[in-house]
Amino acid sequence: MLNTLKSAALGALLSVGLAASASAQEIKFFTIGTGGTAFTYYPVGGVIANAISKPPGSRECGEGGSCGVEGLIASAVSSRGSVDNVNAIISGLRNSGFAQSDVAFWAYTGTGTMDGQEPATELRTIAALFEEHIHLVALADSGINSVADLKGKRVSLDEPGSGTYVDAGLILEANGLGVDDVTAEALKGNAAAEALRNGKIDAFFAVAGFPTGGIVELASSADIKLVPIDGAGADALTEKYGFFAASDIPAGTYEGVDATPTVAVGAQWFTSAKEDEELIYNITKALWNDESRKLLDVGHAKGKTITTDTALNGIGVPLHPGAERFYKEAGLIK
Repeated sequence: MLNTLKSAALGALLSVGLAASASAQEIKFFTIGTGGTAFTYYPVGGVIANAISKPPGSRECGEGGSCGVEGLIASAVSSRGSVDNVNAIISGLRNSGFAQSDVAFWAYTGTGTMDGQEPATELRTIAALFEEHIHLVALADSGINSVADLKGKRVSLDEPGSGTYVDAGLILEANGLGVDDVTAEALKGNAAAEALRNGKIDAFFAVAGFPTGGIVELASSADIKLVPIDGAGADALTEKYGFFAASDIPAGTYEGVDATPTVAVGAQWFTSAKEDEELIYNITKALWNDESRKLLDVGHAKGKTITTDTALNGIGVPLHPGAERFYKEAGLIK
């Protein structure tokens, strides 16, 4: 009798173990490299990760449950930004990530700021997300009224490995300056805002969809300005680099700050050609379903601008076959 009970117990344990093993095999983890927690990539990444996830045991879509990919658990990972995310995708460290359109194109082709580096030929696009504006932030009484006024000043260009760092260098160059003409700091997000508030730097660059949290918080506690990026320097930039476009940050986006002309690039979502076609197809489909629309609309101020109407805007890196299949089925690619 004892042996029978032992056998039954062993059988039950084996059954539970096998079931748990089978369940574990159904789970797929998928990472999204974003950016610093104070700017736009990270919170938007969290909304998208939530939208495409559907862990085992979730309630059904339409019944209060997730409408994501069956068995998928996606997570937004804070990172140093565009360049870091591209490198992490190619090395296999992350499944996907956000990057500026210019940075991704240069990485894919081994040109521009990535000249001399091996082209990241396995980089693939999932979707264009939203427009990112270059913010050049200074205190209101700083006397800094143009990019040219940065000469000799203490300026944070963000960390090397970020798209902001790349673009800050290009903006300085287009205005007849170089990195050596400023005292360059490598501060990110809240650290840059805090340094400006405390007088440790004179200005900082940030590339982010507006309104971005770190600057909203700064504007509520200090009198700041957005320095215009316009005129001949902006014209030279947009003429030389097709990924830049002239665009304003509206008045009132940040407390006490007037409308400011600047330039913008596209924020896009990338993955590797090595990622499974069916998985990326399902992820793309989940991103654009009606339930995800609701999450994007309420999850972040920039979410409402993430639409299928602009999902293919400014794509300079080939679509992943899974994403391409979805867009063809949706009639977005003829």
